[in-house]
Amino acid sequence: MSIRALTFGAVAESYERFRPGYPEELFTLVAGYADRPLERALEIGAGTGKATRLFAAHGIAVTATEPDAGMLAELRKHVPDTVSTELAAFENVRTEEVFDLFFVAAALHWTRPAGRWERIAGWLTPGGVVASFGGPIQLADPVVEEAVRAARAPFLESDEVPSPDGTAPEQAMQWPGTELVRSPLFTDVEQHTIERRLTVSAADFVGHLSTVSAYLELPPETRDLVFRGIEQALPETVALTADIIVHLARRTALAVPGSTV
Repeated sequence: MSIRALTFGAVAESYERFRPGYPEELFTLVAGYADRPLERALEIGAGTGKATRLFAAHGIAVTATEPDAGMLAELRKHVPDTVSTELAAFENVRTEEVFDLFFVAAALHWTRPAGRWERIAGWLTPGGVVASFGGPIQLADPVVEEAVRAARAPFLESDEVPSPDGTAPEQAMQWPGTELVRSPLFTDVEQHTIERRLTVSAADFVGHLSTVSAYLELPPETRDLVFRGIEQALPETVALTADIIVHLARRTALAVPGSTV
């Protein structure tokens, strides 16, 4: 797990306030793809539980794991008692259970590549589903985006997280689908886009940026300067493109190395 993944706990309340949740359309997509009952699910990198709530609301028994104690404490405020929680990074999750669904919301890129898919497959029943979803929240107006880029540039070249395997943005299949299609442990790989458009105040957009890891790594005084400059560059309200890219795959019946499943 990346050390950068542990920067969010200090801003857990802001993360809950300013990060958007996930729409019902996402559950419908995952459940339709599964085409079988989804009774038990394992989630890693659960954050403040925005995706957890969506799946738990449909009667799925979710085990939500999160490596940051501050984030997990915030999650526990918002999820039903039916959700089991565990303080653990992906690499340290220990469970004897097997699940119908493994899901992860905008956190898989923080995990170590070595053995990633073997671990996930080992947690799933044959035919079980993996669902990975997320996507950048971007300013819809290119003129506003350029103004923000110029305000940010003296302090931070980019606030984006690059593709973990170097997949170019114009490539049809994006990561982690690129890895799933190469894994013999998974089949029926699909990529979907749920289009989402949001309008927020300038202050709320800066609030969202305050939960982005690139800014959290800056010294506090530098971060304050960046945020003041960005807010001054923004109109009163801003339109955002916040599409959710969803990758789905099904565990094959192949034996998983080191697993008895």
